Amino acid sequence: MSRHRALRTKVRRGIAKWPVAIVGVVVLLLLGYFAWTWVAGIVDRRAAAVAGDCREGDAVLRVAAAPSVAEAVREVARAWAKQRPVVYDHCIRPEVQAIDSELVLEGLTQGWDEGKLNAKPHAWVTDSTLWANRLAAQDRALIGAQPQSIAASPVLLALPQDAASAVQSGAGFRWTDLPDITAAAGGWQRFGKPEWGDFKVAMPDPAANAATAMAVQSALAGASPDGKGPVTTDMLALDPVKATLGKLTASKPAQTPASTWEALSLLADKPEVNAAGFSAVPVFEVDLYRYNTGKDSGTPPLQPLYGVAAGGPSPVADYPFVPLAGDWVGEAQVRAAQAFREFLLEPDQQKLLAAAGLRVDATTERPKPSPGIRWPTMTDKLVPADANTTQQISAAWATADNGQVVTVLVDSSKSMGEPGGDGRSRIEWVRSALSGQINRSVSGSLGLWEFSSELAGGKPYRQLVAPGPVVARKQQLLDGVAGLKPQNATFLYSSLAALYKQAVTDFQAGKKNRIIVLTDSPNDGGLTLAQLKTELAAAKQEGREVAVSIIAIGPDPERQPLSEIARSTGGTLSVVEDGRGVDAALGQLLSDSR
Repeated sequence: MSRHRALRTKVRRGIAKWPVAIVGVVVLLLLGYFAWTWVAGIVDRRAAAVAGDCREGDAVLRVAAAPSVAEAVREVARAWAKQRPVVYDHCIRPEVQAIDSELVLEGLTQGWDEGKLNAKPHAWVTDSTLWANRLAAQDRALIGAQPQSIAASPVLLALPQDAASAVQSGAGFRWTDLPDITAAAGGWQRFGKPEWGDFKVAMPDPAANAATAMAVQSALAGASPDGKGPVTTDMLALDPVKATLGKLTASKPAQTPASTWEALSLLADKPEVNAAGFSAVPVFEVDLYRYNTGKDSGTPPLQPLYGVAAGGPSPVADYPFVPLAGDWVGEAQVRAAQAFREFLLEPDQQKLLAAAGLRVDATTERPKPSPGIRWPTMTDKLVPADANTTQQISAAWATADNGQVVTVLVDSSKSMGEPGGDGRSRIEWVRSALSGQINRSVSGSLGLWEFSSELAGGKPYRQLVAPGPVVARKQQLLDGVAGLKPQNATFLYSSLAALYKQAVTDFQAGKKNRIIVLTDSPNDGGLTLAQLKTELAAAKQEGREVAVSIIAIGPDPERQPLSEIARSTGGTLSVVEDGRGVDAALGQLLSDSR
């Protein structure tokens, strides 16, 4: 027998191939269908956008722009609109309105008048970050995102032709020279023209004229370590810096124009040196270009004014695009504002801004003709001060000519001991802000009251320091501030009524008399709001107007009653989320000399 085993083969039954092929074909057909549907949806949406038939309809992006840049921004907006921008299924329709920055700031913070200004903007293009800083100081929640510069324009000194020629052919000047030149008798002697007498520079209110504010900042920058800035709040308390500020304010022309534009008109109408009452005025280069070419007035002056660039670091307007925030700004406007800002920064659109007289990195081309403008190269720029310091510079300027009488009413209720940010209580931040203002003050009058409940003789308020010259009462004021501490309840209305009556009685004619209230909680005793209004109305006297401005500290203050009180007296309401914003808000209020 054979010992070999027979080999057995295993037979496997396979699956037919045709069903697999059918399933594959079906899967491919389904994938193709879904892909085609997805692509078709995109095509349809794009077609709908091109046709202007967006699923969510139209959405308007309203942009408020400073007059000097509004025409150019409007031209860019037209170019953007031609691309039919779509955001969140909305067809975006940009609208650009020229509005003075001062009006935008006032409208956003104190009440927007649609009858005069049309609807509220969703974004703001202003000439300087100074305006964005002022908005943040009064209500930071209104700024939707970090402002970003879209163009630039240096500050020049505008003079009639003969005066400009003398400055340019002589020793020249730096912004840091202005205090000494303007304060000296016969300042034109420096430029070889002693027969022209004093060299006076018109400095319109820096709180409303950004070119002045930047020129003042540049004049003070000489005290910084390398002379290029930035100016700091600590520097403002130094005697040499206060002396410099004092020289500038003391040498102001007797009749200083209210605005840069008015000063330009006076210089052009009376081109003889000092015939206008002053020799020169700081101005943004683009504004001088627009003035000389009649872009805003429609008629250029008979003789252009000439722009002279100062030596050393030049202050530069940065023309920021400021996205706004509020209940009138929807998600579509937020994204549209971002998209429009990005479009403004594209090279082709930057060239449109350059053609309007602004400086951009995309081109060195300048508009022609441009009488009176040499378009000097900017090689050395001033390092700008931070947001808080810009407020303090304007505040120091406003109080330097002894033109204000201010009484501060401080909430010393228990809640002021609550956290105010960075490990400090609200009252600590208030003490720091008030001490800083006192130390930086050049002149002016300041008084100090506090309120809570049952402070002195059962009254909820007491006077710590009577209004008087800051310089003479500096230590007394600092001691009063240092003694502020949280105590009891918040009898705001009764305390304010008493202080208002006293301020009207002690009114100092020829000066701005005002009350500034610092509080963090609602009124919880004493007079009601209706009773306070009655008391204030009864205490008012014609010719003795006392404005009440309020700084509300905290994330959710009672805006409506506080706003009513402030507006009824000609004052304003500022809101800061915590104690860290008090210093800037206080500086902003003090800088408003209107």
